[in-house]
Amino acid sequence: MDTEKIKQLQQMVNESKRIVFFGGAGVSTESGIPDFRSVDGLYNQKYDYPPETILSHTFYVRNKPEFYRFYNDKIMIDGIEPNAAHKKLAEMEAAGKLAAVITQNIDGLHQKAGSKKVLELHGSTLRNYCLSCGKFFDGDYMLKQKAEGVAVPKCDACGGDIKPDVVLYEEGLDQNILQESIYELEHADMLIIGGTSLVVYPAAGLIDYFRGKYLVLINKSATARDTRADLVITDAIGEVLSQIEV
Repeated sequence: MDTEKIKQLQQMVNESKRIVFFGGAGVSTESGIPDFRSVDGLYNQKYDYPPETILSHTFYVRNKPEFYRFYNDKIMIDGIEPNAAHKKLAEMEAAGKLAAVITQNIDGLHQKAGSKKVLELHGSTLRNYCLSCGKFFDGDYMLKQKAEGVAVPKCDACGGDIKPDVVLYEEGLDQNILQESIYELEHADMLIIGGTSLVVYPAAGLIDYFRGKYLVLINKSATARDTRADLVITDAIGEVLSQIEV
């Protein structure tokens, strides 16, 4: 790890008063959750259908059993815990340094680590609702249905099909979450982008709203935005953030 870059990052954090963190799948891979686009990610594994197809609104409507077979196997994973990145971000928020976490992840690990202001662009596996009566169910209910071998989780009130409160392909992002994310980015004096390839739109385009002093990119591989950053660190996000003191 480049100790000089860590020192630069520390100095930037020290000088900043309103930091926003924008994160992607790479934040959670250190907790054991597979990402989608790396060499070992879901997009490079083989299933009966491409992941992009399975995780689409149309596929969910037409083939719920196959959707849930993939979803339960690769996304609804039990026993996952926050890693060093999640914990450091929660610590930064508690210290009054971090204003918000904007995440493309749906695993709820930021909240589990203690973060309070988490803007989930793509929803959460911890929230699920009945398509018939609208009743909400938590992640534990879904895990129980999975353990019981239920092909399509059912509502315990009306028997309707349950859908995860996640944004599938072909579905739009929540406008309230979008507007709140834009507000946080516009008012940040430092933006740390971590664990994302910045290729998923419209989420990736949100960073254009940042007009603050320091833009930092922390990702294992290069991104199209590297040339615009004040600091680029190509290491694991958890290893980097764990070196920072607040």
